[in-house]
Amino acid sequence: MTYLELNSRCEHLAHHLADQYGVKKGQKVAFLCENHASFVQGMFAASRLGADIYMLHSSMSQLQFDRLVEEKPFNLLIYDDEFKDLIENSSYERSTLVSYHEEKISINSLSDSKRHKKGKLPAASSGKIVLLTGGTTGKPKQVTHKPSLFHFLAPFTALLNRLQLPSFNTAYIATPIYHGYGTILLSFLALGKKVVIQESFDVQRACDLIRRHKVEVVTVVPLMIHKMLRHDPTSLHSLACIASGGAKLHPVLVREVHNELGNVLYNLYGTSEAGLNLIATPEDLQYDANTLGRRILGGDLKVVKDGAEVEAGDIGEFCIRNKWSMQSRKNRWIQTGDVGYQDENGYYFLCGRTDDLIISAGNNIYPGEVETVLRDHPNVEDAAVVGIEDVYAGHILKAYVQLYDEKLTEEELVSWLRERLTTYQLPREIVFVKELPYTAVGKLDRKRLEMINHSCR
Repeated sequence: MTYLELNSRCEHLAHHLADQYGVKKGQKVAFLCENHASFVQGMFAASRLGADIYMLHSSMSQLQFDRLVEEKPFNLLIYDDEFKDLIENSSYERSTLVSYHEEKISINSLSDSKRHKKGKLPAASSGKIVLLTGGTTGKPKQVTHKPSLFHFLAPFTALLNRLQLPSFNTAYIATPIYHGYGTILLSFLALGKKVVIQESFDVQRACDLIRRHKVEVVTVVPLMIHKMLRHDPTSLHSLACIASGGAKLHPVLVREVHNELGNVLYNLYGTSEAGLNLIATPEDLQYDANTLGRRILGGDLKVVKDGAEVEAGDIGEFCIRNKWSMQSRKNRWIQTGDVGYQDENGYYFLCGRTDDLIISAGNNIYPGEVETVLRDHPNVEDAAVVGIEDVYAGHILKAYVQLYDEKLTEEELVSWLRERLTTYQLPREIVFVKELPYTAVGKLDRKRLEMINHSCR
C-alpha cells in the first residue's frame, strides 16, 4: 500500500466512522488487534476525528476483559475476529466493528468504499493514546499520552540520530504495536520509508520477510532475535539496525548478534508511562554488553534510594521526568519500578524490579544481578532466579537454568559461581530445565516458574 493509498483509505474510513458509528472528539475507541493494515488505518481514522485511542493487550484473559469493559465505557470496540468470543462472553453491549472480514462490514471494507457524502471532515486535534498494561490476570494499568509533535521531538530525534534511521529504506515491525512499539512505525511513516508489519511473530515467516524485502531495520524483543538466529541466521544479513527493547538484553545474545551480523544491535530502554529514555548503540554494547546506554537529550533520569539520589555505582530505583511522559504536564517524576545504577561514565545498568527484591539473611538481592552472572557461563543459554521462603534466612535463592547441552552439573556450576558472586548471592538450589517461560511480549514470566517440570535433564 502506498502512502497516497493509505491517506485515501484513512480519509474514507474516518467519514464512515463519523457517519455510521458517531465517532467524534472526546469519544473512546478501543482496539483489540494484532499488527495489520486495518489496525493502522483504524488508528489514523479515529485519531483524525479526535477520539481517544485505547490499545488493548491481545492476550488478556476473559476476567481482565470483563473488568475492563465494566470500568471503561468504550463508544466503539474494533477487534480481530479471533477475539469475538472474548467480547460475546462479556457484558459489553456498545458498538463493535471487526477489523477484517470477507463478508461482514469491517475496517477493510469501509476503507475500500468511497464516502457517500461530499465535503471535508472538520478539523480536530488528536485525542489521547491510552496503553493498558499489565499481566493477563491482574487489573490493567492505564497509561495515557497526549500526542504532541513538540513534546515528542526529543525521542524522535534520538531515534533518527542514534539509530541512523534516515539512512535506511525498509523497516520490519515485529513487535506488537499495542504494546507501545508504534514509535519506530510512526518514525518511518514520517520519513516516508517502506514498512513491513506482521500480524504476530512467527520465526520462519519473520526470516522470510526479512530476506524477501531486504529489511534493514527491525524492532524486536530479545527472544525474537534469539529465535531468528537459531532458525536461519543467513536470512538476517540485510539487517543494519536491530532495535531491541521490552526485556533485558542478554550479554550472550549481544555477542551472538555481533559475531553473526556485526555492529547492528541497539538496546532501547523505556516504560509505558515515561516513554523512550535510554539508548545503547553497538559501540555502547562493546563498552559493556549489559548496559542500557545513555540518556537521550531532553529527559531527566535519577537513581533514588530511600527518597534521595544516590552516587554513581550505587543501586536505586530509576525515576524519570520528561516532556513526552504521561505526567509531562504535571512536571512530576515517574517512579518506574526498575532498579539499577549509573556508572562513573554515564552508562546505566538494570538490576531488576523493585518487587523482585529478595531479602536473604538481611541482604538485599536483585535476581537480575545473579541471572546476568549465570548467563555469562559458556554453557548456560538462559537463567532465572527466584526467592524461596526459608525458616532461618527469610528467603533463599533458587535458580532455573537452561543449558546449551547436558555437559554441566549443579556442583560444577556452583563452583564456577563462587568465584563471581558473594556468598549470600549463591543459589542454594539449581534446577535444570528444557525451556524457561516467557510472556507474549518476550518478558520472563516469573509467576509460571514454579509450574515448570522440575525434572533434571
